[in-house]
Amino acid sequence: MGILDILGLGSKSENFKELISKGAVIIDVRTVGEFQSGHIKGSKNMPLDQISSKVSEIKKWNKPVIVCCKSGMRSSQAQAILKSNGIEALNGGGWESLEHKIRN
Repeated sequence: MGILDILGLGSKSENFKELISKGAVIIDVRTVGEFQSGHIKGSKNMPLDQISSKVSEIKKWNKPVIVCCKSGMRSSQAQAILKSNGIEALNGGGWESLEHKIRN
């Protein structure tokens, strides 16, 4: 049982807004340039090609992570990397869609 299950948020119908209110961190895995052109306020930019090298840092946060990108493809890969390293991670999909879900 992981943090998401304890919080009651481990199902397919994750309530991202609630998860964030309970301390989850949003990681945007797009490139630096893509991130600079627009992103969710408070999200952290860690491009997909750097995620593996950031696993130790992310583990230290001891918080669930929501990953996002442009469409959900790179965030899906990031989620797999994080989960394989024991980090509770959800794929938030495209950043604009995720932003809409957490702002409304």
